[in-house]
Amino acid sequence: MSFDVRLTKIRLVVLDVDGVLSDGSIVISQTGELFKSFNVRDGLGIKLLQRAGIEVAILTGRTSEIVARRAAELGIRQVEQGKLEKRPTLLRMLEALDIRPDELAYMGDDLPDLPCLRVAGFAATPKNGSDALTPYVHWRSSFDGGRGAVRELAERILKAQGKWDELVASLYLSQGQ
Repeated sequence: MSFDVRLTKIRLVVLDVDGVLSDGSIVISQTGELFKSFNVRDGLGIKLLQRAGIEVAILTGRTSEIVARRAAELGIRQVEQGKLEKRPTLLRMLEALDIRPDELAYMGDDLPDLPCLRVAGFAATPKNGSDALTPYVHWRSSFDGGRGAVRELAERILKAQGKWDELVASLYLSQGQ
């Protein structure tokens, strides 16, 4: 099945954090504070997906208040942190949202994401995702994690579903008139 056909069915996008929404760097200061950087274009991609009626969720093995704060800023309601075994949580999420696996896009970057990638109707990884994922993903972004990979995925989904041009026109082109 082609990528575009798979993308037309997507109703839920689930994202890992470290290496997908962030560049994977973990910075801890002497006082123990954790810092992460997020790409604003990825954030806009998430907002566009939501505007188009596509749910976005976070599923990550680490727990961070910074992730909770970023998710709140973006209006992401489904946030699962501290899930070292992600697949059971993903399956519960699908059931709770009444989403079939073929309606799920999942983006992960390393081996802990593999069980979820194998469930997803559309499995994706950033450009710098582990090579070990290659046999299991449908698509590899041309951008690294934390550097636009999520935005590129969002655009591909929205274009495949025929929603991209209308979103751009209604949100941004009309402002110039």
